[in-house]
Amino acid sequence: MHALLFKNARIFDGSSANCAEGMTVVVADGLIQEVSSKSVKAPSDAQVIDVAGKTLMPGMIDAHVHAFASDVLVQKIETLGEAYRTAHAVRMLQHALRCGFTTVRDVGGGNYSLYRAMADKLFTGPRFFYSGKILSMTGGHGDFRQIEERPRYQAMCACEGSLFNAFCVIADGVDECLKAVREELRQGAHCIKIMGSGGVASPTDPVWMNQYREDEIRAIVNECVERRTYVSAHCHPASAIRRCVDFGVRTIEHGTLIDADTAAFVAERGAYIVPTVITIEQLAKMGRHMGFPAQSQEKADYAWKQAISGLDLMRSAGVKVCFGTDLLGSLYDQQCREFTLRSDVFTPLEILRQATSMTAEMMMMTGQLGCVSVGAHADLLVVDGDPLKDIALLAANGSKLAAIVRAGELIKNELR
Repeated sequence: MHALLFKNARIFDGSSANCAEGMTVVVADGLIQEVSSKSVKAPSDAQVIDVAGKTLMPGMIDAHVHAFASDVLVQKIETLGEAYRTAHAVRMLQHALRCGFTTVRDVGGGNYSLYRAMADKLFTGPRFFYSGKILSMTGGHGDFRQIEERPRYQAMCACEGSLFNAFCVIADGVDECLKAVREELRQGAHCIKIMGSGGVASPTDPVWMNQYREDEIRAIVNECVERRTYVSAHCHPASAIRRCVDFGVRTIEHGTLIDADTAAFVAERGAYIVPTVITIEQLAKMGRHMGFPAQSQEKADYAWKQAISGLDLMRSAGVKVCFGTDLLGSLYDQQCREFTLRSDVFTPLEILRQATSMTAEMMMMTGQLGCVSVGAHADLLVVDGDPLKDIALLAANGSKLAAIVRAGELIKNELR
């Protein structure tokens, strides 16, 4: 891999509104080696790229994806099988990289096998973090059995094996939860995700329902602390958000039905929220056409009515907001529309931070991802324009990106 030298760059570093101009950035061995306003001698093997005053910024992070979610119907995903899910994952992850997402965090279903396929360059995709299978209680958001299906009271016994699907494992009680956490961490999970409330796609749990007991959540959190990682929780209603944060959860997924008091509580505790507005909008608009069940469609419509106002509450309270999309099936190509929806509430600078430095902080990767600084991973974008003035440049499915660098490798280069 050749070294890279970017010259004449205007740099957004992931945090500051003040973008230094006329800068030089040297990349080698997959890392940023130098960021300077002075003339820099290029390494002997370096490819020199003239940025010509365009904006060089960190590669973006989508902190809520499901690479194997090949359909909006979980039952169909299971029926079509692993090969189909994998083919969808390759298509989706390659699209994400073309859009400038050089890192994704898969919070349900992603596994070591998919991570290893990209590490071994079987295909080119984003930097890949995964939480493994999501932990759900029986009858919770991860339990996709229909109401008429018979129970499996011995699902966790050795003779029958765990009750699970491509995305979730059912675990009830502290002992089962701890065993499930340890299994996912053993398989390389970067964090652990739990179902902390009801959800839209699951057939038998109301969206307002709080899930898991306090002792179960605290046990899961403590186990992750021992592994020097963290817990993420799927939560829609304010009550679920508050109790999960209170019990030690680091980051809330969705947070759609938050209220002002809960937003203030989350901000006070320093926890994070990863809203996923685009998937709620798309399910509300397209769910019926895509065969979404009536009970799930009703929940999607209800959540969409409050999704944007929820963002406003988070902003007013000073919540640490991260970037995520949660798109299922053929909706994956709407990923960049999340920028458009957020722009109804947030400034371009706020959204840029959400997609870079703030999400890196949430993932415990400050100084490694989401920044342009010496020692950071060389995941970089060159934007044809100023995204701090026009966030629509990032909503164009990568067409306004003149260059994409992932781990020091040029994925795209339209510069001289």
